[in-house]
Amino acid sequence: MPDRSVPYTAFNFVVNVDTGESLGGFSDCTGLQTEITIAEYRNGNDKENHVRKVQGVHKVGDVTLKRGVINSSDFWAWVEDTRTKGPAAKREVVIVLRDEAGTPVQKWKLHKVIPLKYTGPNFAAKGGGDVAMEELVLSAEGLDFERA
Repeated sequence: MPDRSVPYTAFNFVVNVDTGESLGGFSDCTGLQTEITIAEYRNGNDKENHVRKVQGVHKVGDVTLKRGVINSSDFWAWVEDTRTKGPAAKREVVIVLRDEAGTPVQKWKLHKVIPLKYTGPNFAAKGGGDVAMEELVLSAEGLDFERA
């Protein structure tokens, strides 16, 4: 693996669902995180007066995707599937970071994902050149990382 001393740019990424179907181009993708809860424990007969830290369950943060409104209803279709199909609407989502040549370099895989919140665009006649933006917040049960 060649060494790289310059960080990758944050604007070159793709979001895919399930079998490679792209959800479109996004301006923002935030919230990729996982957290492990810690339980503090102390044996009653420990000689030192300190706690042990034992790892507990882990949880995944909500991921927020933002994009300009395009002639597509894929966000809304997924929200409708979640409303009507329940757990059957869960999908796998892969966020791929690409290098300057467009080659995938790292992937974050979200497992058992459902849309948690959809926010449509804000309309203002005085804006002139503002882009109509929509937002989708995803709730995932798992997060994996892999080098591409």
